[in-house]
Amino acid sequence: MTQATFGKKEAGVTYQNRYGVYAVIPDAKKEQIILVQAPNGAWFLPGGEIEAGENHLTALKRELIEELGFTAEIGEYYGQADEYFYSRHRDTHYYNPAYIYEVISYQEMGQPLEDFNNLAWFDIDTAIDKLKRGSHKWGIEQWKLAQKENKS
Repeated sequence: MTQATFGKKEAGVTYQNRYGVYAVIPDAKKEQIILVQAPNGAWFLPGGEIEAGENHLTALKRELIEELGFTAEIGEYYGQADEYFYSRHRDTHYYNPAYIYEVISYQEMGQPLEDFNNLAWFDIDTAIDKLKRGSHKWGIEQWKLAQKENKS
């Protein structure tokens, strides 16, 4: 299990904590990964904020139903990637620890509950290029390393 940090913690800035849990969801051939595009055009791994009373897995399962309409079997935990960023949209500085998991298998249960996101599958390198957050790019890199280790 590893840890990484992205962005810079600036002195004298008050950060709002936003704990998130995200999933790397490959297709059956492990050639593509699904990403979620927010209304502002930015691409992210599926997942989101951990709400009060939730643990990582309950939050991730809820988010996958909301964003993708998927139920999923959660696999390996890749670690925590901390990110410091400023949201112009919310005029807020965030400290966003991202807990990254692998999804082993999923089933489409129906339409996503959130209908304002755009969903798309990308080959692995394109997915990394498209992602807005360093922590999410790091999550896919961790997944890629695990695939290599599993093959050897």
